[in-house]
Amino acid sequence: MDLFEVNTATCDQDGICAAVCPAGIIRFSSQGYPEPVPEAGDLCIRCGHCVAVCPTASLTHRDMPVEKCPEVDSSLLLGPEQCEHFFRTRRSIRNYKKRPPDKESISRLIDMAHYAPTGHNSQCVQWMVISEREELIRLGEKVIDWMRWMLENMPEAAMSMRMDITVDRWENGSDVIFRGAPMLILAHADREHKPAPPACTIALSYLELAAPTLGLGCCWAGYFMAAAANYPPLKEALPLPEGNDCYGAMMIGHPKFAYHRLPLRNPASIIWR
Repeated sequence: MDLFEVNTATCDQDGICAAVCPAGIIRFSSQGYPEPVPEAGDLCIRCGHCVAVCPTASLTHRDMPVEKCPEVDSSLLLGPEQCEHFFRTRRSIRNYKKRPPDKESISRLIDMAHYAPTGHNSQCVQWMVISEREELIRLGEKVIDWMRWMLENMPEAAMSMRMDITVDRWENGSDVIFRGAPMLILAHADREHKPAPPACTIALSYLELAAPTLGLGCCWAGYFMAAAANYPPLKEALPLPEGNDCYGAMMIGHPKFAYHRLPLRNPASIIWR
């Protein structure tokens, strides 16, 4: 088949598919029906907008058959009150039960997170799940080594983040790097792919928000992320595919405690122009 086909018996020729196409590859035939422009196959980013927006399910894409794309279930959509409450219940979890999440839950969570938007629909984000305690300790020690290097070579920057205290706590047996989390999820991608850093950040944000629906809690591994971006020994210690860099990391596990109130936040700062 062509890049896409249109059922002329049901198409109402409203032009919505062409209007939403980010690549501008849909034109109208002399009969007034959508058709692909020349070289559409090379220009199409396979986002599925054309299939998703058609109100009569008249357009099917070669790589995205309409019958495989479920209809939107309006009964599952959040209203503004539910959405605000959902966002306000999000907590950064730093106390975890020792039992690690099962693979089925993590697989489902990553499957939800991988629907996050990526530049040019590149879908460039790759994932790594680390759950072996020895491996987490080894990586945590690399982060502490980075902090020791910072204290020696860039003391002003290190002291502004009180890395001396963090190192002392680690040396006294406190896991201040991963907070005792039983699992770490990395988002990584080809370092030559320019949209990769924001794509990984957005995907991990989706993952963090989805985690509580599976009884899980998360916290961004900030120390680890900073070291992974700046400390070659940690980069070399990460078992990533050749040519890939880590662009985000999330601690994850079953929360040890429940939260019962919605904390306050400063009012949003808005400039209207």
